[in-house]
Amino acid sequence: MIKSMTAFASSEADIGDLIINCELRTVNHRYCDVTVKIPERLRFIESDARALISAKLNRGKIECGLSYRKQNRDGQGFSVNLEAVSALLKATQQIEALMPASAPFSALDVLALPAIQQEASIDRETLHNGLVTLIENTLAQLIATREREGTQLAALIEERCHKMQAFVTQASQRIPDVLSNIRVRLQERVNELVSNPDVDRLEQELVHLTQKLDIAEELDRLNTHIHEVLRIIKQSEPVGRRLDFLMQELNREANTLGSKAADIEMTQIAIELKVLIEQMREQIQNVE
Repeated sequence: MIKSMTAFASSEADIGDLIINCELRTVNHRYCDVTVKIPERLRFIESDARALISAKLNRGKIECGLSYRKQNRDGQGFSVNLEAVSALLKATQQIEALMPASAPFSALDVLALPAIQQEASIDRETLHNGLVTLIENTLAQLIATREREGTQLAALIEERCHKMQAFVTQASQRIPDVLSNIRVRLQERVNELVSNPDVDRLEQELVHLTQKLDIAEELDRLNTHIHEVLRIIKQSEPVGRRLDFLMQELNREANTLGSKAADIEMTQIAIELKVLIEQMREQIQNVE
């Protein structure tokens, strides 16, 4: 079944002393546009993240966000860079010697300075493999969501296709009555010509009425396009662009049918078809 381009997924993983969160959100877009937001510590995974996403998603504006926080474990203390502290204190003494008066600072002030607290190192390969697994799991959730929403979209599109088929059938059944009305109008024109000869006017009327008669081709094409839409929405590969093209073709035929409408009922049928086509077109904007 078709997939939606609008979805969201989020998951977490414990990797070393970090809890890493991955969020994926997608909205409709003509192409596959991937944006990755990653903290500097995890920047090395950016190219792999793009490749993983592009391999699974064909269309949509996709935003991938990675963030992390340290785990709070019992008995876990601070890891302090003592060499940096010693260098800092030595530099402080030199600065204080040049100052007429200096304010004391606490150990907490020292800990707040950059490079004083050391982060526990995580094996690069372990971190890489964990991130790849996390992104793959989040992608699987996202795709499942896109498939569920795609199923709902397919149901809405199918419902409107069946309504369109009913209107096309109604138009086909209306043709004998339309022909009868045209025959009456043509007889009236002939009677006018007998009393007031005007060959040019009669010829124009005949051309106009002939155009009104020829709607079978439009109805056939409408039916063909509708059947193609119903066939396509059952496919698993991306079909959004093909559906969008079919909406243009359906709208073209509905417009032509409306311009050839010979009575109010046929005009109303053309309007109802255009409304249904527009409703489908709005839904198809979200189809991958």
